Amino acid sequence: MEILGYFASILIGVSLGLIGGGGSILTVPVLVYLFAVQPVIATALSLFIVGITSAVGAISYFKQKLVDIRTTILFGIPSIIAVYLTRKWIIPGIPNQIMKIGSFELTKSIFLMLLFAVLMILASYSMIKPSKKQNKITHELSPLIKNVLPFMEGSIVGVLTGLVGAGGGFLIIPALVVVAGLEMKVAIGTSLVIIALKSLIGFLGENFSSIPWTFLITVSVFSVIGIFIGTYFSKKINGNQLKPAFGYFVLVMGVFIIWKEIFMQ
Repeated sequence: MEILGYFASILIGVSLGLIGGGGSILTVPVLVYLFAVQPVIATALSLFIVGITSAVGAISYFKQKLVDIRTTILFGIPSIIAVYLTRKWIIPGIPNQIMKIGSFELTKSIFLMLLFAVLMILASYSMIKPSKKQNKITHELSPLIKNVLPFMEGSIVGVLTGLVGAGGGFLIIPALVVVAGLEMKVAIGTSLVIIALKSLIGFLGENFSSIPWTFLITVSVFSVIGIFIGTYFSKKINGNQLKPAFGYFVLVMGVFIIWKEIFMQ
C-alpha cells in the first residue's frame, strides 16, 4: 500500500502540473487510505505537500510571465487569512464527537472525510463538464464587482482549504477565468501561486511537534517529481483533454469515501 501511495503522490504533482489543480484533492485520501494517516493530521500534511508542490510548479509559470500579480494579491490575501484562521481556531474547535444517530457516530474525522468527499464530487463536475472559453460575463461586470467577487471567493476557498487540506484549484481556476478574465494558462499559473501561498501559510498554524517530518518530506519529494513531469507534458499535451478522465476518477473516489465512512464503520 505504501508503494501505491508513493506512486499516487507522483500523480498528485502530475495533475497540478498539467491542469493547475485537481491533484491536491487526492492528497488527503492518499494519506488516509494508503498511508493510514489519521484524517485530522492528513489535512495538515496535505497543506504542506500541496503548498511545496504548487510553489515548485509556479516557478516555471513565473519565468514564462504567466502569473497575474494583481489577481494573486486580490484573491490570495483573503484566502491566506481564512486558511490560517481555520487551521488555528476552527479545526481545534470542532468536537471529537459531533453527533450520534442510532449506531452511527459522526466523529470529527468522519465529518472531515465526508466534507472532503462532497468537495471531490463538486470538483469532478467542474473537470468533467466541457471547458468553455471566456464568456461575456467578465465584460458585463462592473469594476467594483470584479474586485469584490475574487475577494469573497478567496475567503470561501480559504476556509474550505483549511478544513480539508485541498488546494482548491478546481474552485480558483473557474473564478479567475470567468470573473477576473484571465487566459487559461495565466489562470493556472496564478492558481498555483495562490495555492502555494495559502497552503504553506495555513500549515504554519499547525502544532509542529505532531508532524512526522521524514515521512512528510518524502511524500513531498515524490509529488514535486510529479509536477516536473506534469509541467513537461503540459507543453505537449492539452490539459483540457485530460480533465474529464481525471474528473471521473475523482468522482469515483468521492463516492467511495462516502460509502466507506458511512457504511463501513
